[in-house]
Amino acid sequence: MARVSSPLPDAGHAGIGGQPPHITIQVLERTMQLLDALAGQPDPVSLKELAQTTGLHPSTAHRILNDLVSGRYVDRVDSGMYCLGMRLLELGHLVKGRLNVRDVAIAPMRRLHRITGQTVNLSVRQGDEIVYIDRAYSERSGMQVVRAIGGRAPLHLTSTGKLFLSADDPRLIRGYAARTGLTGHTRNSLTELEQLEAELEHVRTEGYARDNEELEIGVRCIAAGVRDDTGKLIAGLSISAPADRLQDDWIAPLMDTAAQISDALGYET
Repeated sequence: MARVSSPLPDAGHAGIGGQPPHITIQVLERTMQLLDALAGQPDPVSLKELAQTTGLHPSTAHRILNDLVSGRYVDRVDSGMYCLGMRLLELGHLVKGRLNVRDVAIAPMRRLHRITGQTVNLSVRQGDEIVYIDRAYSERSGMQVVRAIGGRAPLHLTSTGKLFLSADDPRLIRGYAARTGLTGHTRNSLTELEQLEAELEHVRTEGYARDNEELEIGVRCIAAGVRDDTGKLIAGLSISAPADRLQDDWIAPLMDTAAQISDALGYET
């Protein structure tokens, strides 16, 4: 069950954005220029081409490349050409392994909350339910629908749950319907397989999902999917609001925010 927050002071959700600091150490700036130049080429690159691309003197580029080769950040092939090294791949795997969708999502979620003034939820699938794992809200925003972290809800009654079901093939959807009986919570709940299948097709077409007072009367939600670097749907980002306050104008920023989080997790469209 959701609760409606009351307007009380809350300093816990303010975020300060900022640009990354300018690189003032010259050798680091030149090193990054060389790495970026190598990353922009699918094949090994000559010293001459790297110097031209970065604007560095060949002797300077050669000296930095030697150090990068020693550290395995760059490989020198037999023909005297250069390419990115295996050390970068190792570091990339470390970063990927340490990425946590909650850590990546919270700052974008707070920005989306500031746009809408409503609660933004992050949810994942566990079996036939979704689980709310994080949220962004501020009690200073007045009337909001606040879901409990750790709370669960059936897939077919929630916007995020419909996202996950829409990614399943028809056989799995029928299996879900048979297991759960598509039990409804309100008069708006989708309790027939044909209704649910039509709704899921709409989700696939539009790229977002809705909960139109299907879990709880008086509460509406919209959700967009978050994907990892393999393209797998791993979470849903949703806005929950009193039914008379939810705005379709929020769909675009919701989808943009979900895309930002997916991009940070390595997803490429």
